[in-house]
Amino acid sequence: MTVTPFGGRVLGCLVEKALTTPQQYPLSLNALTLACSQSTNRHPVMSMDEVAVQRALQELKELHLVRFVLPSHGKSVTRFRQVLDEAYGLDRARVALLAVLLLRGPQTPGELRSRTGRMVEFDSLTALQAELEVLADQEEPLVRLLTRQPGQKEDRWQQLLASEAPVADEVAAAPVLVAPEPAPESPPSARAPVGDGPEGSDALIGSDPADFGPRISMLESELAALRSELGDVRSSLDSLRRSLGE
Repeated sequence: MTVTPFGGRVLGCLVEKALTTPQQYPLSLNALTLACSQSTNRHPVMSMDEVAVQRALQELKELHLVRFVLPSHGKSVTRFRQVLDEAYGLDRARVALLAVLLLRGPQTPGELRSRTGRMVEFDSLTALQAELEVLADQEEPLVRLLTRQPGQKEDRWQQLLASEAPVADEVAAAPVLVAPEPAPESPPSARAPVGDGPEGSDALIGSDPADFGPRISMLESELAALRSELGDVRSSLDSLRRSLGE
């Protein structure tokens, strides 16, 4: 399976926070959005709003890489946790390597050892290299060794879970990848009532039909997320009823 660049960023952030700040995990939507858009320890830098994060979460849930944790035990909002380790049977070291590759793009073994330090410690570069080779030898390879380019002195490894976000040349400044935003609402003058129906039945006059595409996609994504959450609620209620003998 291959997820979108935004799905990869969300998944990488969830793994990172699970290993570095377990006391704040699982993450709320707000905390996850901030983690996805932070400018440090990310390449390329992305600007993701809550709608973009929700779309990515729904994508990851459908791929069984993320679970939605419904409010309980004093929590007031739905939270989110990654299950990448469960889906692929990965230990802490291997999931940490994937997280850094998802968040920072292709890396050398030395960079990986340094940047996974807050999540896991490798005794040597040889030990780290061995873990990368295990990930590459999976039935569905999760990483690959890139061909060394002219001028490069070290091998670089790339993750294969998510499509890589487009980046500028290495000597240029890292670009900011911006998540698509819904089209702005039409001005009041563009709306005219139709017959005697309710206000919600107004028709858009003079609007470009092409503007509706992003808004429809956003609404469909939000509807799918709501249906999924409703299904989780129903499942939880059924379990509760069975436990009560109803």
